[in-house]
Amino acid sequence: MDLNAIKQKLEGLQTKQSTTKTDYSTVYWRPTVGKQQIRIVPSAYNSSNPFSELKIYYGITNKVMLSPLNYGEKDPIALFAAKLREEYTKENFVMAKKLDPKTRYFVPVVVRGEEDKGVRLWQFGKQVYEELLALAVDDEIGDYTDIVNGRDLTVETVGPESTGTPYNKSSVRVRLKTSQLSEDASLVEKWTNEQPNPNEGLFKKFTFEEMKSALEKWLSPEEQDDSDEVITTSPTPSPSTNFSLDTSNVKKNKADAFDSMFETASGDSNDNDDLPF
Repeated sequence: MDLNAIKQKLEGLQTKQSTTKTDYSTVYWRPTVGKQQIRIVPSAYNSSNPFSELKIYYGITNKVMLSPLNYGEKDPIALFAAKLREEYTKENFVMAKKLDPKTRYFVPVVVRGEEDKGVRLWQFGKQVYEELLALAVDDEIGDYTDIVNGRDLTVETVGPESTGTPYNKSSVRVRLKTSQLSEDASLVEKWTNEQPNPNEGLFKKFTFEEMKSALEKWLSPEEQDDSDEVITTSPTPSPSTNFSLDTSNVKKNKADAFDSMFETASGDSNDNDDLPF
């Protein structure tokens, strides 16, 4: 053996690589409970529409995964969910729903009182998106992103004690008075040009094979690797509930035939369309 090479390999495994953590508070804005005033800024990347729409997977891994469908590419998770729906059973339907990506919307905003933080992205779901679209098509309101005669918005957020869920809930209303984005022309130029791009650089782009592998592991949660991670399970159901949606057995059954669903004559699932669905 080349002991020097072995030593270098060992040192590489034992050395914790320093990584620069992104301060996401400078990229995203999240409404807090109460009222806040914001201004939606024209997009630096799409002058006709400030809203970006992304399909995102949560919970398949400990990282957020963008669906390749956002880029017009094959998505192994979506393909698998479609196959489950073809062979309809209640179990398949439940699992397919769990595998569906969540649609999230992003828009660039400046928060009044926090202008020094620049343009950040506000992320929200379908309900807020519909509210914002409805305001834009209202003839008495119009283009609230206009840098000269646009309008600020008031975002009102209530907490779990009001929603009855573990989550906050936000609603929006438009300010009656029109206003400039800013009286400082240099700020207007900066805000309309220097913006985080939700479609590039903010999320890792997983390959087809990486997503397929992640799905396979999600389908087989009982299989452990050779790490030191310990997985514990409760031996008895919680006394506080009479029903639990446990899909672990369903996952196991689906995982049994998982690889065969992606096999092709050439053995290359990325470049061949010969999928069974």
